[in-house]
Amino acid sequence: MTPQRQAVFRALTNATHHTAEGVYAAVSTELPTISLRTVYQTLNDLSAMGELSALNLGTGSTRFDPNLEPHHHLVCEACGRIEDLPHEFTGVLLPAQVAETFTVTATEIVFRGRCANCTRGPHPRRVVTTATQRPTPNPPNTKRRARAAATSVASGG
Repeated sequence: MTPQRQAVFRALTNATHHTAEGVYAAVSTELPTISLRTVYQTLNDLSAMGELSALNLGTGSTRFDPNLEPHHHLVCEACGRIEDLPHEFTGVLLPAQVAETFTVTATEIVFRGRCANCTRGPHPRRVVTTATQRPTPNPPNTKRRARAAATSVASGG
């Protein structure tokens, strides 16, 4: 296995559900000459080899998961956090009409809501971050401020 592949896999096992950009940020500290293209290629190769799963969880970017055991996911709609849920939901069945014409080989359930951290505080909008970014606070409502200033000037205030 190449040093690049080893570094990518290490980055994934240290923090699951990384995007390619998140893996690149983690790996580039160890291998400064690695390119984002190499990270993408390595992730796609590892996925094709069955060493990890590529997930589209509706978060805007493909996530990569080294956990190959059957599991489901919890997705926080406020902060974008993704957690594994290693639980079986045996009661989830296809309607009889569909089951006659379709054979289920796997079931993946994505639960959306708010994680414990986001439940404690107000999060009016989702902030997407990478491994090197910090969430920024909501930008000020400049239209409302401009309207208030115009009203104040028009009324002589």
